[in-house]
Amino acid sequence: MTAPVAAPGPLAESAPRPLGDLAVRIADGPGRVAAVCSVAQLFPVPDRGLMSGIDKRPVDGPLRLLTHGVLGDVQGDREHHGGIFKAVYAFSGEVREAFAAALEQELPEGFFGENLVTAGQDTDETVIGERWRLGTAELEATCPRNPCGTFAAWMGDRRWGRSFTGAGRCGAYFRVLVEGEVSAGDEIEVLERPAHGVTIGDAFRGLDAAQARALLDWAETGGTVLYDSLVGSARTVLRRAGEEAEFPERLRSTGRGLGLGMGL
Repeated sequence: MTAPVAAPGPLAESAPRPLGDLAVRIADGPGRVAAVCSVAQLFPVPDRGLMSGIDKRPVDGPLRLLTHGVLGDVQGDREHHGGIFKAVYAFSGEVREAFAAALEQELPEGFFGENLVTAGQDTDETVIGERWRLGTAELEATCPRNPCGTFAAWMGDRRWGRSFTGAGRCGAYFRVLVEGEVSAGDEIEVLERPAHGVTIGDAFRGLDAAQARALLDWAETGGTVLYDSLVGSARTVLRRAGEEAEFPERLRSTGRGLGLGMGL
């Protein structure tokens, strides 16, 4: 794999930048991988006392996707990042370009810390549990990306988390079902799309009771382990709606720790 291409570093600190509605048009399919991105250099976050791997830039050649994450990737905060449910982060190139237009700021491929940049594939409309084949790897969509303090520091905006959340576009985390290599230009083949219909974007923007019930019922019926905070959010929605919110503990996990984090 060749070295990452040069790209701008973190944005200069600025006043909060309201986004408004993002004008996004996803290119006509089939979906493909527009770029694969790797850590270029570590980004210091003094307020959090860590070095982050958010500075990702496109590379030539393939990216190796492993069960525990992308080969060569780095997470400065392993309490909240990484693990098998957050092994790979994908973000639609068209959505990132819409953010760039709204902010009037250059945001090159990889700038949101994504491993995979997609084209013709809306990562926010990916159904939780949806399975993709790309290159020689197979992935399963697991949960949304929630903005953190490191992301805000990288964007030079202390209130970036609020702006990013308000835009309702987060990109998707995936776990690796079959390890393999992915390269720019690879087609994204959707192998399976669960009938519950709850998308990554739905979870990010906030589930309603019907979505929460559909997601938990699907996972329990099929014995699918869900990301821990996703289960917590769904149960909270159901309790507020006055509905039964029980769910097997063995089917919720952070994806970190012993036993690959699968329900342990």
